[in-house]
Amino acid sequence: MDTLELKEYGIKIGDGEKLVVMAGLNVLEDEGLAQEVCAELKAICAELDLPYIFKASWDKANRSSITSYRGPGMAEGLPMLAAVKAKHGVPVVTDLHEADQAEAVADIAEVVQLPAFLVRQTDLVVATARAVAAKGGWLHAKKAQFLAPWDCANIISKSREAAPNVQIILCDRGTSFGYNNLVVDMLGIPEMKKLGVPVTMDATHAVQLPGADPRTAGASTGGRREGVSVLAKSAIAAGANGVFLEFHPRPDEALCDAPSCLPLSDAKELLSTLKEIHEVVG
Repeated sequence: MDTLELKEYGIKIGDGEKLVVMAGLNVLEDEGLAQEVCAELKAICAELDLPYIFKASWDKANRSSITSYRGPGMAEGLPMLAAVKAKHGVPVVTDLHEADQAEAVADIAEVVQLPAFLVRQTDLVVATARAVAAKGGWLHAKKAQFLAPWDCANIISKSREAAPNVQIILCDRGTSFGYNNLVVDMLGIPEMKKLGVPVTMDATHAVQLPGADPRTAGASTGGRREGVSVLAKSAIAAGANGVFLEFHPRPDEALCDAPSCLPLSDAKELLSTLKEIHEVVG
């Protein structure tokens, strides 16, 4: 397996390395909240000796409803992420949705994420791979809900055909199963690792119930918050090299995917447990 490194921060991911924590907000709401969440999670990870990368989206382009909150947009959102980096000295991970956004996002984010719904879009994959490789960052590619784990080989080959030196991580976030439901097959984690790249688990989005939020009569995505820790722990036990989590000081008030978001107050206990499991698995 490849061991990847963000040299500026001394963060590595791969077998035999520390558990990498990508955690923060689902979507940027305001800079003050982003700074608060980053400060708390950075302190927890420092205490636990876990590598930390702050996560937040500046735009959520795949909302169920046109009226759903999407975020501040690139013009306001990328400067917010830059401000968090400057204050706390941590790398950031964020996503993008269109090929012409790749260079601007890679200028700010050390880890650029290909959304699951878009991971087969060739123009986006090529542009993102090239932009990330030029900056020496990581390409965090989410396995689409409709792909088998081994089908991710095509994501890797396409990215490397565009940029041979690109550093790639695969991320599981569940597979569509019946109506309004996602299921995570933990056997998929070692299958994706067989492709020679590190694998992370997006435990937050894997508990989504797409189009099934009773609060909005299906106009937004529901979720099973209580399942996040179950999936995160199971994924680390199955060999995942990193975990992807979303927190909020007041999760029920989060402007996006509130039913899947964890309370910030739960972060230390969960991350402590995940570290212990990771150390046992080795």
